[in-house]
Amino acid sequence: MHSSSRRLLAAALSTLVALVGTACSSGSGSTGTKGADSGTYTVWDPYPQFAKGSAWTRLLDKCGTQAGVKIKRTGFDTSDLANKTLLAAQQGNSPDVLIVDNPVVSTLAEAGVLTTTDDNKLDTSKVDPNLLAAGQSGGKTYGAPIGANTLALYYDKKVLKEAGVDISSVKDWRSLTAALEKVKKAGKKGVTFSAIGTEEGSFQFLPWFWGAGAKLTELDSAQGVAALSLWRDWLKQGYAPNSVLNNTQTTSWQEFASGDYAFAENGTWQLANAEKVGFDYGVLPVPGANEGTAAAPTGGEFVTVPVQQDTGRYATSQKLATCLTSTQNLYDTDTTLSYVAPTSEVQAKQVAANAKLKPWVDAVKSAKGRTSDDLGTKYPKISEQMWKAVQTALSGSKSPKDALAAAQSAAK
Repeated sequence: MHSSSRRLLAAALSTLVALVGTACSSGSGSTGTKGADSGTYTVWDPYPQFAKGSAWTRLLDKCGTQAGVKIKRTGFDTSDLANKTLLAAQQGNSPDVLIVDNPVVSTLAEAGVLTTTDDNKLDTSKVDPNLLAAGQSGGKTYGAPIGANTLALYYDKKVLKEAGVDISSVKDWRSLTAALEKVKKAGKKGVTFSAIGTEEGSFQFLPWFWGAGAKLTELDSAQGVAALSLWRDWLKQGYAPNSVLNNTQTTSWQEFASGDYAFAENGTWQLANAEKVGFDYGVLPVPGANEGTAAAPTGGEFVTVPVQQDTGRYATSQKLATCLTSTQNLYDTDTTLSYVAPTSEVQAKQVAANAKLKPWVDAVKSAKGRTSDDLGTKYPKISEQMWKAVQTALSGSKSPKDALAAAQSAAK
């Protein structure tokens, strides 16, 4: 490996630390290197919660059998996986198939770790372009999404009914704020979300930032200031609790699950928990500033084929990746993971099987990758300044305008 590639990998390792762990589950796994037996192919994924014998590992084995090879699978924590992948690439020991969180794809691609779909012949023609964009960098595509999750507003039907709020009236920021005011007057709590000083805080702020028409390259635009002012005003009026400053998406969900809140911004991954809360809930895509659905950021992973010294392995790796992203397997996998599928064909099947997925499919159709617009490895640096600005403004130490002006100059 050239020293320039090594430098790229080292730089990539440092940017990754900031990025990962937004919308995923955790657990632990052990690494496994490729055996001398070339009939064994290694697959690394960020789903350590699925043990041997689960639907996910059975699918991997089935895809291996169809390709005529054995699968050696390792599940890692999301934050571990990216770093282990970069280290394995430095040692010339990458897995054959890597399933990785979407904002990490461009970092690995720029570090020279992944093959392009031109090289690996993975067919992405059916994938929704807004979802595929998260795996694109410098005009090239580096994998296929296995599914997407995103954010929307969960709402408690009973709380809204008691406050006299008709959910169909909530179409933009003004009508949402009016609903929060009514809820507070009725003695209940308005909205909870996560504004913590990590990637989770940026992830949750993005639908409001993009919903205002703001761009990540210009954090301090009037639109960006409007989005941050909306959140700050909600805290000032008591429509949102001060706990949002420290809330993760998990603790914010726990607040909503108490039954006191009208709304919670949270993700597709809470659907199973939503069935357990014991009250009647609905889901509304995050509204844009002036009607329409805001673009929310996509979570979810890409199936990629890392660079190998033995290029003869690619043909089988492509078969494995194609199997994992085939229509039937996507449907089964995305049902297991509580994800929305990346193709219209499978999304339609999901909604036919479960009507509650309809608002999520709508949200995913409007969603956007955090590294889209060719931001690539610039995204983590911008995001860090964004979450710092959110913290500064919500805690009252700076106005939204000054907080974002500082963020923009630091991001540059």
